[in-house]
Amino acid sequence: MATPAQAIASTIELAKLADGLCYHRYWLAEHHALLGLADASPEILLARLGAETKSIRIGTGGIMLPYYSSFKIAEQFMMLEAMYPGRVDLGLGRAPGGHPRTARVLFDGKPMDSEEGFIRQLAELSAIFKNTVPEGHPLDGQIANPTGNTTPEMWVLGSSNGGAASASHLGMRFAFAHFINAYSGVEVAKAYRQYFKTGHEDKPHLALAMIALVAETPEEANLIERAMLMRWVMTAMGANRPVPTLEEAAAYTFSPREEAIAARERPRATIGTVDFVAERIVALKEEFEADEVVLVAIAPSYELRTRTISALAQKFGLPGRAS
Repeated sequence: MATPAQAIASTIELAKLADGLCYHRYWLAEHHALLGLADASPEILLARLGAETKSIRIGTGGIMLPYYSSFKIAEQFMMLEAMYPGRVDLGLGRAPGGHPRTARVLFDGKPMDSEEGFIRQLAELSAIFKNTVPEGHPLDGQIANPTGNTTPEMWVLGSSNGGAASASHLGMRFAFAHFINAYSGVEVAKAYRQYFKTGHEDKPHLALAMIALVAETPEEANLIERAMLMRWVMTAMGANRPVPTLEEAAAYTFSPREEAIAARERPRATIGTVDFVAERIVALKEEFEADEVVLVAIAPSYELRTRTISALAQKFGLPGRAS
């Protein structure tokens, strides 16, 4: 099992691989106090990823905006944009990114913000980036340094109608988390497009974020799925632990209650041969009418992650880039 430092080093190497294979984006998520997830400060790691890569867009999937001031996030991401112009994505969500008790610590005793507060912050960031802060607003006259000719690309993240409604109301890009909610996403995507209003963007743009892992054999696919389900079952039961190894998954016996949880969670992941996974990606993209697909390669090992993005790059004919 990798240490947090090893996981961070592997993340850097995975970003370099994705860049060399000509993937379009590489996003980092913000999570707090969770075993198996080492990135509590994606904005810091992005600064390193930008230096280690050449062309791939780098961003967050996402920053948990209610924890922070809009202005501070604007400053951080304008700094990243100044270092890597035209390559920075700012994906924003309002989930806690950890246990609710951890969220209370991060809020430092302040009341947790509402959905209306999240929309207000999104609107503030849009106004800062577009230089349209209204006269008399507390941000009026404030300069988010360093200024430049480009600004980060903004995304709203969500797994329900709430995130989609915020994105459509403000005219922003929306990334739907199928890897969290595998049941009502098509309806959410339709609502996002139907109610989209011209705002930060002129037209809707939808990304579908899904777990996809390439296995070499059906037996390995079953073991990978079992490890993923074991993690989700344990999370649902209140345990805080990393994704189990394949060996741990093979030796584990689910209780009837855990089997029921596993059955509910199973559609969140697509695992199988490269042909099967590629066909499922295309089918879901068409079903959602998505503009792009974000691969979420949560896996029991980094070898599985590198295999997945390499195999799918070849399957979809990504051109690759000379080192």
